[in-house]
Amino acid sequence: MSDISKIDSNFKITTKIGKNDVRFYKIDRAPFKVYGVFKENGKYRRMPESVAKTVSEGVYTLHTNTAGGRVRFVTDSPYVAIHAQMDALGKMSHFPLTGSIGFDLYAENQYVKSFVPPFNIENGYESVIEFEESMPRLITINFPLYSNVNELYIGLKDGSSLEEAEPYKNKKPIVYYGSSITQGGCASRPGMSYQAIISRTFNYDYINLGFSGNAKAEDEIIEYIKNLDMSVFVYDYDHNAPGVEHLEKTHEKMFKAIREKNPLLPVIMMPRPKYFLNEEEKTRRKIVEKTYLNAVSAGDKNVYFIDGQALTKLCKDSGTVDNCHPTDFGFASMAQALTEVIIRYNL
Repeated sequence: MSDISKIDSNFKITTKIGKNDVRFYKIDRAPFKVYGVFKENGKYRRMPESVAKTVSEGVYTLHTNTAGGRVRFVTDSPYVAIHAQMDALGKMSHFPLTGSIGFDLYAENQYVKSFVPPFNIENGYESVIEFEESMPRLITINFPLYSNVNELYIGLKDGSSLEEAEPYKNKKPIVYYGSSITQGGCASRPGMSYQAIISRTFNYDYINLGFSGNAKAEDEIIEYIKNLDMSVFVYDYDHNAPGVEHLEKTHEKMFKAIREKNPLLPVIMMPRPKYFLNEEEKTRRKIVEKTYLNAVSAGDKNVYFIDGQALTKLCKDSGTVDNCHPTDFGFASMAQALTEVIIRYNL
């Protein structure tokens, strides 16, 4: 008998999940649909490697972190397993491994469980989530926020149905650009980043271009983002601007470049999400607001501003782990503020 693994890579997986009826599938082929990331040169990435290299060393390092990555499909399998091959694992003392390294699973837009990584994880892991009964379900698996994924296999009971998921409601994704907060630090799991919450609320696709400590509105990143095909652009890089002068020099510049290329694109501007501000933070807020006010004065009808207090209205000063990075409570507060704007202006 010939070795089937030579002609079907789905059979190459050696697993320890304890299921003798499991069949693994690579996600980079139909009927699976991958969003927010794409495979290039052996890794999933949020932007092309060639572009990331031109922005900065930090962006080049972080662009392979899979924040915002998702895979979607429909199956009636009584369980879903993952076999993830990974590197550059984001282990931090203030950030749950389930968020920085883990995957989580939603069925029909409801949270089911997380694929919890082992504490001593080194180069990937595998895990399985069971359902109480077999029935067709839309499955969404969110990728880790601060780690690299080289390969992901989905394990289903052999013989189960497997179909393509319906596309998201918005044909063009929302694009988010910003700091470590935008990237998802420090959500307890990927599905609790504010972008993921927005995605579930409206059935919207999105791309996460948050680069922890490295969102500085460089010319190269502006050039890349302005040419993306997007439905809404949201930017918040206040925390990563090295100083007030840098923020003032780049913030309106970035908006004007994107607006020139995308005359009707809705653009949402946000300073850092913080309820109580010191004097420098107040100055930074005014700089972001000035970009907005100048656009409105020029007759722009598709620009919106959400200040830090509105973003943290729900949690005030009780929504972070370190007076900077949101907890799930903080991200829920941010999502609520954005939800109100999306609904009010039908974005």
